[in-house]
Amino acid sequence: MDGRDLVRSVSVVGSGRAARGLRTMRAAWRRRRIDAVGLPPRGAERARVPGQVTSVAPGPGGGVIRFSRSELRITVAVNGAVFWGWDGAGPQPSYALAGGCPEPDPRVVLEPDKDGGWRVVAERVTVTVSRHGAVEVCTPGGVTLRRDLPPRWWEPVDGGTARWMQRSEVAADARFFGLGGRASGPRLRDGTYRLWNTDPGRAFGPGDDPLYVTMPVQLVVADAGTHLVFHDSTWDGTVVLREGEEGAGSGHDRAGRCELRMDGGPLRCWVMVGTPARVLHTWASLTGAPALPPAWALGHQHARWGFGSEQEVRRIVAGYQERELPLDAVHLDIDHYDDHQVFTVDQERFPKLPQLAEELRRDGIRLVSIVDPAVKAVPGNAVYASGSAVDAFVRDASGRTVGGVVWAGESVFPDFTHARVRKWWGALYEERLGQGFAGFWHDMNEPTSFNAFGELTLPRSARHALEGRGGDHREAHNVYALCMARAGYEGLRELSPGERPFLFSRSGWAGMQRYGGTWSGDVATGWPGLRASLSLVLGLGLCGVPYSGPDVGGFDGSPSPELYLRWFQLGAYLPLFRTHASLRAGRREPWEFGTEVLEHARVALLERRRLLPYFMTLAHLARRTGAPYVRPLWWGAPEDRALRDCEDTFLLGDALLVAPVLDPGADRRAVQLPRGRWYDTVTEQAYEGPGQVLVDAPLSRIPVFARAGAVIPVRGADGGPELEVWAPARGRTGGGLVVPDAGVAWDEPEIERYVARRQGPRVVVTREREDGSAEPPFPVRVRGLG
Repeated sequence: MDGRDLVRSVSVVGSGRAARGLRTMRAAWRRRRIDAVGLPPRGAERARVPGQVTSVAPGPGGGVIRFSRSELRITVAVNGAVFWGWDGAGPQPSYALAGGCPEPDPRVVLEPDKDGGWRVVAERVTVTVSRHGAVEVCTPGGVTLRRDLPPRWWEPVDGGTARWMQRSEVAADARFFGLGGRASGPRLRDGTYRLWNTDPGRAFGPGDDPLYVTMPVQLVVADAGTHLVFHDSTWDGTVVLREGEEGAGSGHDRAGRCELRMDGGPLRCWVMVGTPARVLHTWASLTGAPALPPAWALGHQHARWGFGSEQEVRRIVAGYQERELPLDAVHLDIDHYDDHQVFTVDQERFPKLPQLAEELRRDGIRLVSIVDPAVKAVPGNAVYASGSAVDAFVRDASGRTVGGVVWAGESVFPDFTHARVRKWWGALYEERLGQGFAGFWHDMNEPTSFNAFGELTLPRSARHALEGRGGDHREAHNVYALCMARAGYEGLRELSPGERPFLFSRSGWAGMQRYGGTWSGDVATGWPGLRASLSLVLGLGLCGVPYSGPDVGGFDGSPSPELYLRWFQLGAYLPLFRTHASLRAGRREPWEFGTEVLEHARVALLERRRLLPYFMTLAHLARRTGAPYVRPLWWGAPEDRALRDCEDTFLLGDALLVAPVLDPGADRRAVQLPRGRWYDTVTEQAYEGPGQVLVDAPLSRIPVFARAGAVIPVRGADGGPELEVWAPARGRTGGGLVVPDAGVAWDEPEIERYVARRQGPRVVVTREREDGSAEPPFPVRVRGLG
């Protein structure tokens, strides 16, 4: 018994939150007892390394290299991705991969290398394997991008799951990004990062780690090139990063280092090399195209835990309408449920919810519902009854249903790693659709179970189907939310086949973009929380999740008018633009912060509305290419070290550069510009990059720049489509892509390509088609001519 646990138990009992406090204390001890019986004891272990090469068997795209104590399978796919798996591990089964494994590249050659090693030679990459099992990934020119040292396993002497460690080296100038949603990023400094989806249990800031979405996905950017590495194991693990140091010309560079330790699962890995755009495109081809949100989900959305009634929702909506502020969706939190029970409605406070939803829809506003995975375990609960009938809930090693404590009280948890359970759960959304909801946000799905001490989740020994393979929560935890998102998405596809589902999830794993996006979770109100919001969106985009955003204003507390406005201005340029706050936090409506903030927020809202066609184009391009809407400044020039180290500015697509204000009291800020000419979108003043410029950042706006030559689809003054063209520099051309959208339907519209040419004092814009050039079908407005 841990003395700290006893202290926590006593403090919970005496805290005044008596009923829930006692339940969470009992839940914590119950969880501990379940694991004491259900988890195999960790006894003596035997360390193992691969040994030396003994034989080789060539195969499609690579082959198998056998060592005295292991074997390594290497395959290069036709899309250029490299897979390797130790101890016979193959790419499947995998929760990350979509549509099976890509075809092996038949042109790949496996040939002997020096000192008894072997190498796999492909068009875009060469993989060298030493005689002791070190794996080196090189460019076709022979420059090393990463070197994985021989791995090490620790195997229980009495049998069971082996844990393993993989140490890697990268260039001294390399920078690390990714690992899911990290508040301290987007660049990951020296430190230890855990791979275990975690509800921190409170509002978080930049120093908190891990958070809700962790992924064993790293994007590594160096002078020699960019590569993405994905270790496909869902188990708990840690990543220790150490950036390298260059020897200032002395030749004594210290390589960057990564140490990955996993508690179990296969040691298998995917590596993709190339430009950032190529790498993310290959990653999307492996893990699935990002889901395309309906057009309305790219507008402004307003949420709050604590609307409380239909009257309050109408009051908030009327406030937006009276002030002529755009609003596209209203989110209802757990307080609209009957006693916090999922898939129910409190009929006293929301007696005519379908009628309310219909009224809002006529005004162009959708209702979005929260959906939690926990099901209240009481007789009379229809979801509990139907789930019990199909044996849907997670059980422990003794066969008993695993209970936990969440908002509704004593609850049970569906096992979303079973296809039958996903089918049952997906059908439950028919009730939500019948209530008039058009979108869904999954919450508490790490999964969270309140405990007075210990982890806020299920027992690690809880049993899961894992698609028929069987296993426990140690393996299923990190993909629990991913499987819940799949259940909801596939259910909605069946229930409303003509509409694109809108679903975003607090937790998830590699491949979650197939079913929707995510949001920051409970980010703390404060300037550090504002900075963390941008870090999360950038980092998630580099892991293949392009649609995300924070709780504008922060989840807890009461932001100052200045902080709220700066957060609001940032949110207007992020994919998910949603204000939200907790039950005990201050208001988040723009008019609650005074007349000046209201007017400046109106400008941000109207600019977001004007840019909706551009956001929709970015959504379509993300689906087709994997490129995030929000991109780091180095996206097009990863070799530029000044851009690699810039974390307070971002690109929105290829056309716009956004420099949010992240510090209090600032009315000017330095902005790092990539190469080329950039126009201030308000003053139209031109600046030349690369370099840093100092620009005004009054409270009324944040600096936004347009790339010279950019062609941007926008909403014109009459509400129709328009092309905004920023003048190319003399002697240069520009262009842009436009994808017109059907709103909610599944049509895959053609990508329209436009070219802008400078001809003397004029700018000529044409649409490029296979049969030649044509006049644009939309009005054109040229800016930046002075």
